[in-house]
Amino acid sequence: METTAISKPHFGKPVLGIETSCDETGVALLRWEPDAPGKGLLSHTLYSQIKLHADYGGVVPELASRDHVRKLLPLVREALAEAGLTPTDLGGVAYTAGPGLVGALLVGASAARAMAWALGVPAIGVHHMEGHLLAPLLEEDPPKPPFVALLVSGGHSMLVEVKGIGEYRILGDTLDDAAGEAFDKTAKLMGLPYPGGPALAKLAEQGRPGVFRFSRPMTDRPGLDFSFSGLKTQVLLAWQQSDQSEQTRADIARAFEEAIVDTMLIKCRRALQASGAKRLVIAGGVGANKRLRAELAAAGEKDGFKAYFPRLAFCTDNGAMIALAGAIRLAHGQQQDESVQVFPRWDLETLPPAI
Repeated sequence: METTAISKPHFGKPVLGIETSCDETGVALLRWEPDAPGKGLLSHTLYSQIKLHADYGGVVPELASRDHVRKLLPLVREALAEAGLTPTDLGGVAYTAGPGLVGALLVGASAARAMAWALGVPAIGVHHMEGHLLAPLLEEDPPKPPFVALLVSGGHSMLVEVKGIGEYRILGDTLDDAAGEAFDKTAKLMGLPYPGGPALAKLAEQGRPGVFRFSRPMTDRPGLDFSFSGLKTQVLLAWQQSDQSEQTRADIARAFEEAIVDTMLIKCRRALQASGAKRLVIAGGVGANKRLRAELAAAGEKDGFKAYFPRLAFCTDNGAMIALAGAIRLAHGQQQDESVQVFPRWDLETLPPAI
């Protein structure tokens, strides 16, 4: 997506952030504070479609799009009321332009562009994964580039070298199933309810260590790419050949979670060593996993790097991270034209630097 310069750069006024990439409608208002971005967060609201998709065992794109249409404007009004603002107080609108479900993205992009046009303010399309990458900046102790980011969600597992905002180099990416997708599929094959990832992680807390052990995919060779489809197959075979008791289900869940976490820990250490960075950002839905957070924090203390996590509410999709990423780019004079464009697939490395 090409950006153009703003004739009158945005400074000081709140930015409205809209997130509709998949099955969560997120809206937030943020006033850009360069030295303490989190202090500029004025409000954030979120609606999850979990109940809507539960009967289908996964996200139904058409239903997701329709629900965004129903929920988005009421959430915008709620966020404005929470912040004590009116639409005329806005200095810009940021929206998720991709990656994601094309119909869902179009709902947010169309609404954002219409509001920006009506109010006479700039709009900016935000890369969903850049939003996740920058989410830890909303915390009291935000990381400063350079750092390495582990982005782990339902659709992505990637390691990114971050030299500055918009200066990204992908060190490792998903070859097949992302970590979050592997969590969800593994939970489903063992009969756990939707959404499967959180259910499996909770069950893993009851599992006994060492009863099952699964491979740590692609850690026996150089490289930083991820592949979890084979791990999912190992779990399926173990489950089919077991007594399928509740305790066995918990034991398999624990072994699976340990394999995922160990794999990501090994890859993160390699990425930090290769880049020379001493800061590691962990973001995305899987970044809420308790075992992952604990293991990476402990590794940081041992190895001499610092791990940064967003609060749990900002690990999953949310409007605050979109408002933040958009506010940064608007403050640096970037915006889109008046066309409505979304990108279901979008290479993170193609983003321009925020300078």
